[in-house]
Amino acid sequence: MSESMPTSYIMLVNAVLAAFIPLLVYLLYLVFIQPRFNPLRKLPGPPSKRWRADHLGMVMNPSVSPRMHEAFVKQYGRNITIRGPIPWDYRFFTLDPVALGHVMKNSHLYEKPWQSRRLITGLIGCGMLAAEGAAHKRQRRVATPAFSIQNMRALVPLVFAKGHELKERWAAMIADPIAGDSGKDARRRIDVCHWVSRATFDVIGSAGFDYQFNAIQNESNELFNAYKEMFEVAISQQQGSYRGLFAIYFPIIDVLFPDKAVRTVRRCQGVIRRVAGQLVQEKKRKIAEAEASGVAHQGKDLLSLLLRSNAAADLPPEQRISDEDILHNINTFMFAGSDTSSLSITWTLFLLARYPSIQTRLRAELLAVAPTASLAALTSEEIASLYAAVTDLPFLENVVRESLRLIPPVHSSIRVATQDDVVPTSVPVRTRMPDGSVQDLMHVMVPKGAFIHVPVEGFNMDREVWGHDAWAFNPDRWDNLPEAVASQPGLYNNTLSFSAGPRSCIGLRFSIIEIKTFLYILLTNFVFAETESQVGKANVVLTRPYVIGKHMEGSQCPLYVSPYVAEA
Repeated sequence: MSESMPTSYIMLVNAVLAAFIPLLVYLLYLVFIQPRFNPLRKLPGPPSKRWRADHLGMVMNPSVSPRMHEAFVKQYGRNITIRGPIPWDYRFFTLDPVALGHVMKNSHLYEKPWQSRRLITGLIGCGMLAAEGAAHKRQRRVATPAFSIQNMRALVPLVFAKGHELKERWAAMIADPIAGDSGKDARRRIDVCHWVSRATFDVIGSAGFDYQFNAIQNESNELFNAYKEMFEVAISQQQGSYRGLFAIYFPIIDVLFPDKAVRTVRRCQGVIRRVAGQLVQEKKRKIAEAEASGVAHQGKDLLSLLLRSNAAADLPPEQRISDEDILHNINTFMFAGSDTSSLSITWTLFLLARYPSIQTRLRAELLAVAPTASLAALTSEEIASLYAAVTDLPFLENVVRESLRLIPPVHSSIRVATQDDVVPTSVPVRTRMPDGSVQDLMHVMVPKGAFIHVPVEGFNMDREVWGHDAWAFNPDRWDNLPEAVASQPGLYNNTLSFSAGPRSCIGLRFSIIEIKTFLYILLTNFVFAETESQVGKANVVLTRPYVIGKHMEGSQCPLYVSPYVAEA
């Protein structure tokens, strides 16, 4: 036995070395060899002297990113290299409209990195936010009919009903003499982020799959709580820890050593699979029964429209999506449809509270089209007519545009090059050549595997494009935009707030309906003012409001809300 141990030990050492040496060689290649041939190193950019130094904190933290974006452009230009968290991670950072337009348009060349897709898939499944290539095209083709103008207009009365319900709930809260002030100047401190989120959950529950969360009234629904808790724990309260980073690269960590967040997400996903899965099957049964009786199913919710589109006779079988994909996209609609809209509404109310003169001016415009009857007494046709009048109001349009420009729901994004590419630019790029000289080139060589940082907020707030007051909330700028704005890429008014290109936001129309409807109802009934709490921005998947010093309490935006009383 004792004679065999040295042999076994040697075999073990050899096995370890056989596994370790190739890994060591690969790491040495990444650290010392690959960077020498990376063309992005030839671009100008901020220095990175320390081995672990990176620049992501500068460009992704909303409290400093506007200043850093501007400093980079002034010192290094619009097309530069920044460093990621590891020494060989050189990233292409661009504030060039031509370069950015090329990246966003060619989604087959520039995809979401597998790290981002794994994070999204682990939370809400492989819906349109995570799918790439043929899978994304197939899902988007099936979903596009559901988001037609006609179908979105049909949802207007539902959105008005939920806005009215939220208004009634707030009015009752303010009138409660125990909970708030009483009398003529009654007001109540309300976390508008929390309450608007509950309302948009109700909207997407009804509009998404004809399901009643009743979140405005209470928070007892198990499906609502599953979604809310999952998003809050996995997104709003995430700290960007090294554990989370390692778990993306080594998922076995979460399998063997799940922490509280992982266990919470798993529990919530179990509820969603059970309840939402039943909703999908029940909806399919109703559609089949309607077809069997020769009557078209009349459901206008997104799930019904999605299922009907997926079963359309002119859709080839190979282009249909599975029930699992349907569920993943319902999860995607729940996340994107409730979170982005609620944050957009919240930030707009916050800005209007900060700029009371703009709030007063907007309220006057909204009241000018208000009907004499209460919303509850209006028919669906009258609601549709009211929304048509509201959506055409010029100052409301300017306020919404300006709010989405100044605080886009997505602060920044990232893409990865799937092959070597030549990216055109609108301005010369000072590029270091192999012989040590520097030349001005009108393109950038991007190697396969390189990350491209897409500074959404940076494009929206670029003072060289939008003017010297681009960092200020000025809705009137939209009446006289600088000429440079016209060259900016973007689906929505030359901003990147709803992205651009083939992967732009499919729910743009639905989101604008929610934003304008809620602003109309809330501003014609309430006055909003800032509280003593300091609210800041945090880039946690989406741009979320937090009370300074209370980050771990989750997203919050407390405002004083008081009833609007017309002057005699």
